[in-house]
Amino acid sequence: MAEFSLELNEDQLQLQKWVHDFAENVIRPAASEWDEREETPWPIIEEAAKIGLYSLDFVSQCFMDPTGLLLPVVQEEMAWGDAGINLAIFGTTLAVAGIFANGTPEQIGEWLPQCFGTPDDIKIAAFGVSEPDAGSDVSSLRSRAVYDEANDEWVLNGTKTWITNGGIANTHVLVLSVDPELGARGQASFVVPEGTAGIRQGQKFKKMGIRASHTAEVILEDCRVPGRCLLGGKDKLDEKLARAREGKRTSGQAAMATFEASRPTVGAQAVGIARAAYEYSLDYAKERVQFKRPIIQNQAIAFKLADMKTRIDASRLLVHRAAWMGRNGKKFEAGEGSMSKLYAGETAVWVTEQAIQILGGYGYTREYPVERWHRDAKIYTIFEGTSEIQRLIISRAISGVHIQ
Repeated sequence: MAEFSLELNEDQLQLQKWVHDFAENVIRPAASEWDEREETPWPIIEEAAKIGLYSLDFVSQCFMDPTGLLLPVVQEEMAWGDAGINLAIFGTTLAVAGIFANGTPEQIGEWLPQCFGTPDDIKIAAFGVSEPDAGSDVSSLRSRAVYDEANDEWVLNGTKTWITNGGIANTHVLVLSVDPELGARGQASFVVPEGTAGIRQGQKFKKMGIRASHTAEVILEDCRVPGRCLLGGKDKLDEKLARAREGKRTSGQAAMATFEASRPTVGAQAVGIARAAYEYSLDYAKERVQFKRPIIQNQAIAFKLADMKTRIDASRLLVHRAAWMGRNGKKFEAGEGSMSKLYAGETAVWVTEQAIQILGGYGYTREYPVERWHRDAKIYTIFEGTSEIQRLIISRAISGVHIQ
């Protein structure tokens, strides 16, 4: 087990600089354009693939880092460049996490390479849980997977919503109900390979922020996938369902396994947005002169910046602790993963709002990036579990009470 340390090692520092340089030189100059276009930034994804940033090898290196810190470090730098473009590049990792958390070794070996493709033939993937009537309440999924034993196929029907890369992905990883009476314990994850009939994109959403990231509905209409596309395999599913029907404890929920792994990573993205806004407003406060002195000399501004910096650093520490715990098999006894996502997400919203206030009227215009960062930040209190759901998880963990 790697010891927890506040110091990044030499390899991590080199990768941090490499990613930061890409974020600074490639992502940031293009951020405003792709925010306005509300389209997937394929040229930037191609650049990321060309240098190996968008690749299974690099993502595997991040996931397998023994300290658990490399992935949040990378995500902070990327979101510092632009959160929407970062999600366009790394949205695939949600599907990767879903496969890794629920798949067999053989399935992991088969499907992970197909999520990325090659620099000459780029592929992307999507992970889908939410539905029109099942957002925070994951136990209420209506999409169904029914086994056709004669053909060893699963027949998928339903609608998924708010899906990053939904409908445009080459590979979809979707959580569906196989036994609605069991609620969340009757769900399973399925891979829908490229070229499968019966899956299509529904509505594409026009969003407040992270607009370079494609978000849409995924519609399943008698979509048939081979039996091997059930992650974990049918024997394991049958055993889990049998235990659930007998009222026994099961190994866990298909969706929750992915969310638990991804929360510190999402928190790191929020830290990156907050840091970008803080750094920009600090520089602005040193240069902006009012009443014959830089506004940084006013306590009202200086104290605001002090609070911004303090909350950002506290958020990063919570993220790094949770990432280290997750990688090293430490159980989240008090909802530490949720703590990291909750605090970092709310910090990003608060810090970006303070940045707008420091810039005044300029901060409210699109000529300056802080308004975009504020729009981007808000989603971090909503997706991957709302702030309210994170507080529910933490309060249940610390109290031992099933709080409603």
